[in-house]
Amino acid sequence: MSGLIKGVFVPTVVPYTKDGSIDEAELEHIIHWLIRKGISGLYPNGSMGEFIRLSFEERKKVVEIIARAAGGRVPILAGAAEPNIDMVLDMCRHCADLGCRAVSLTGPYYYKVSQESIEQYFREIAQRSPIDIILYNIPQFANEISLPVLERLALDCPRIVGVKDSSMDMCRMLHTLNAVKGQRPAFSVLVGWEELFVPSLFMGADGGTLSTAGVAPEAIMKMYHAARSGAWAEAKRMQFKLLEVFQAMVSATNFPEGFRAGYEIRGFRVGPARHPLSVDERRCMEEIRGRIACLLAECGFPEAAETCAAVGGGKTSSSKDERDALVRSIVRDVLKNIEPKGQ
Repeated sequence: MSGLIKGVFVPTVVPYTKDGSIDEAELEHIIHWLIRKGISGLYPNGSMGEFIRLSFEERKKVVEIIARAAGGRVPILAGAAEPNIDMVLDMCRHCADLGCRAVSLTGPYYYKVSQESIEQYFREIAQRSPIDIILYNIPQFANEISLPVLERLALDCPRIVGVKDSSMDMCRMLHTLNAVKGQRPAFSVLVGWEELFVPSLFMGADGGTLSTAGVAPEAIMKMYHAARSGAWAEAKRMQFKLLEVFQAMVSATNFPEGFRAGYEIRGFRVGPARHPLSVDERRCMEEIRGRIACLLAECGFPEAAETCAAVGGGKTSSSKDERDALVRSIVRDVLKNIEPKGQ
């Protein structure tokens, strides 16, 4: 599988069993569901997958499970951000052997290093990697990859085939498109922040890696296809509609707990993230879960209506009859307004 990396790649969640180990069966279930919903590709071992909280062997295992479940139906862009070059290259070889399309690499993290060092780091990996590389700029958590360094790497290193930008900086996105795409059109530019998805597509980005696509793949793919077909009014409408859903999940206590709640509302058993919540945080998550459910119900997902109704549309409902009445009301409104979803 080759060519321009484009479309919507889903940063995959990792479900856990009661003893805290990876729930392989549920992860496979999620992958089959996402592919049936029409997502463009899969993105294991990113922030959503808590890669930093998994062991090296667990990270390898996650890619194995997802590659097996996907069965070549969609491309896989696998996170391979490891603490040193040898481990990065080990993961690159592993992902190549599993048939992944490319790996995604952040700048070095924890230690602050110079841009000269970052450039040399990526050049060495690019020379030795058996698989294509997407550079991942996420300055909140790793050393920023400056635009001059990105441009030189894009133009000098054939193995580096694209960039994912999660800086939340639209100006940087525009400069990336202007500086690199004009000279290397096959270089993929992906946005990693939902709130900038449609604006980035409008300006020439090739797609994105969007966490909300794991919870609401139908809506995200419909928005992507609307943009690709030039239906910008519809894409804009959906971008605004999904802002509240994204904000509710991303701002929930301890990322990625809000998104994990979204998966559970859609019917999956993912369990808690690998970081404990305090008693107050657990109590707070119940309220946030209800808000996420109501927003998803408003976006056209009837299965979220019952969870929404259980908290009285954001408040505690006093009886089963009241909850049932609210469920019927929400579902009726959803079915009246729902539009066919793109696959």
